[in-house]
Amino acid sequence: MRYKVTFVVGLALGYVLGTRAGRERYEQLKKSAREVSQNPAVRNAAESAAQTGRQYAGKAYAAVSEKVGDAMPESVAGRVRGLRGRRGGSGEDEWGTSNT
Repeated sequence: MRYKVTFVVGLALGYVLGTRAGRERYEQLKKSAREVSQNPAVRNAAESAAQTGRQYAGKAYAAVSEKVGDAMPESVAGRVRGLRGRRGGSGEDEWGTSNT
C-alpha cells in the first residue's frame, strides 16, 4: 500500500511540475537530449556498452544452457534456441544468424 501511495504522489508531482514548465521547456529538454545523443563520444560509449552487454549475456546464456539444458523437458528444449544443437538442430536461427 505504501508503494501505491508513493507512486500516486510521484505521478501527481510530475504532472504538476510538467504542466508548469509547459511546452517550451519540453522542447528545450528534447533538443538537449537529441544533441547529447548525437555526440560521437556518447554514441561510442553506448555502442561499447551494448557490445559488452551482449558478450556477458552470451556467456550467461551459455552457462545457464549448459547447466539446465539436460534437465529440460524435450517440449521446452525444442523451443529454446541454444538447445537446438543438442537435439541435432543447426546452430543458426531462422534468420541465418548464430545465437552467440
